[in-house]
Amino acid sequence: MSEPRDVRIKRMKMRAMRRGIKEMDLILSTYADRNLAAMDQSGLDQFDALLHENDQDLYQWVTGQVAPPGAFAALIEDIAQTFQK
Repeated sequence: MSEPRDVRIKRMKMRAMRRGIKEMDLILSTYADRNLAAMDQSGLDQFDALLHENDQDLYQWVTGQVAPPGAFAALIEDIAQTFQK
């Protein structure tokens, strides 16, 4: 049984907010609040997969210290641009 869209978005917002690193809590929860409702199924799938990644890796990707894996490159770029504005 698939998860209803609104329940899935709430779950992902909670996971974005409760990370291991406070900086990633702030970055991912703000991005989730601004963008998840407008994402299509594919975008939600990708963000959901990103939430399973290690916080130290995510932080390095978002801050540009390390190049993200190709599968996440566009999403990480979007997240990073959101916080460079």
